[in-house]
Amino acid sequence: MRSLTKAILIIVMLSLVGFTIVMGENSSENEPVNLLETIAVNDELNKVNTSIISYIDEGEMVASWYGPRFHGRLTANGEIYDQMAFTAAHKKLRFGTLLKVTNSRNNKSVIIRINDRGPYIRGRQLDLSKAAAMELDLIQRGVAKVKVEQISLKGVNFPVITLN
Repeated sequence: MRSLTKAILIIVMLSLVGFTIVMGENSSENEPVNLLETIAVNDELNKVNTSIISYIDEGEMVASWYGPRFHGRLTANGEIYDQMAFTAAHKKLRFGTLLKVTNSRNNKSVIIRINDRGPYIRGRQLDLSKAAAMELDLIQRGVAKVKVEQISLKGVNFPVITLN
């Protein structure tokens, strides 16, 4: 029974990390998927353990977004940047850290995964992918205060997936 629970937990973790399936050569044409909606629809979390996810308040951060100019380039953790994946850059948080980011102006939220370093503009703490910025309605403003909560998966040391 423990191995079945572990297998389900691994599947849930993989569904949370923000990877996108590339259908063609240009993944930016794919429709982004909001992981919060996926979690709400996917009741598998409750079947494994009712308290798998907990949120750790990280306070407010100033977030911006980056996209087209960096699409297809390597990120700091070695993966290829996909502007339509739900990822972000932060100067110090560990690669693989999952965050729930909420736009303070409209209360829209999204779950992202840290896979890059930045931002490198003074006063900003988080650089969101284009897909995450679209979901939060940050595209036009470009910069906004967001509430940040780190997601902790209980029973998992750290949900990092390495490329090597």
